[in-house]
Amino acid sequence: MRRFPTLGAVALAGIVAVLAGAAPAGAQQLVDAGKQDNGSGGLAFVLFAAAVMIFFAALFFMDRIRRRSPADKSER
Repeated sequence: MRRFPTLGAVALAGIVAVLAGAAPAGAQQLVDAGKQDNGSGGLAFVLFAAAVMIFFAALFFMDRIRRRSPADKSER
């Protein structure tokens, strides 16, 4: 039983990760915040607000986990 993946598997996983990360760059505009009627950019605003909240929640929990970890206290 091998404990570490082969170099080919690591390279393949890296290529897949790069391609998966680059795929959204092909979409020019996923949500239209046009100027047609009042409230036409509502969905764009809600999605942006949700993304910002998820971003700050992730930062908060990463910091909380870091502070609660039993790691060596001298590193801080």
